Order: sequence, then C-alpha cells, then structure tokens
Amino acid sequence: MIEKESLKPEDTCALGKMLGQQALPGQIYCLDGDLGTGKTVFTQGFAAGLGIEGPVNSPTFTILQQYEDGRLPLYHFDVYRISDVSEMDEIGYEDCFFGDGVCLIEWSQLIPEILPEHVIRIRIEKDFNRDFDYRRITIEGLQEVEGL
Repeated sequence: MIEKESLKPEDTCALGKMLGQQALPGQIYCLDGDLGTGKTVFTQGFAAGLGIEGPVNSPTFTILQQYEDGRLPLYHFDVYRISDVSEMDEIGYEDCFFGDGVCLIEWSQLIPEILPEHVIRIRIEKDFNRDFDYRRITIEGLQEVEGL
C-alpha cells in the first residue's frame, strides 16, 4: 500500500499524471472518496499522463466518457448515479474492462459485484483538522510505481 499526502489540488493532479504516465493496457483504477475530495482533479491529471489533451470532466450523467487521443484509450466511468448494476451492462462495460485501454472508475464501491479480482484501488480522503485542501491518497494493488 502506498500513502501520499496532497496539500493542494495541483498535488492531486500531479499524482494522477504520474500514474497515468505509467498506466498499462487492461488496468482498472477504482477511484473512491466522498464528494468534493478531488476525484475529477485526479482524473484530469491521469488523462494528461496518458497524453489526452482535451477537457476531461466527470461523466456523472452519462456514466462513461471515452477518450481515444492518448497513448492508451481511457474509459472514465462515474457510477455515482446508477441505481442498479445492470445499467453497466447497457453501456457495455465489459468491452472497456477487458479491452486494450485503461479504466478509471469513480465511486467503484457501488459496483463491487462486477469488478475483476485484480484492480488498483485509490482512495482520496479529506482531513479538515489538517487543512481545507489537505488530502490523504491511498493506493493499493500497484506492484511498483516509479517516482512514488
């Protein structure tokens, strides 16, 4: 397990970028944390690390955004608003989970029954006792990360 501290949104973005630069085809990143913890900021950095240049926003209402212009396709899920896991079947999640790209799933704790056994789990937590912008970021499931 890797634990990192983020003192400002730019730190969270930079960590995402570093992980995006090292992401491999077929990896699934499960990104969890309360509302407003910086999941989208992390994802924007991750996308930048993959070489994606366009705007990256949370797909809250569409569930899935696909970005094909980086070194790997990025399948960005936000499953916060799904009411039943069968909605994931409707959007063809298996093609993304088991394809040649990389998946990043916000609110993954809502769909545990369809997640593969081996995923990379990232948890972002606030600690207002430290500072308003402080975040503790925990990463599990990565064997080795250059630069961490």
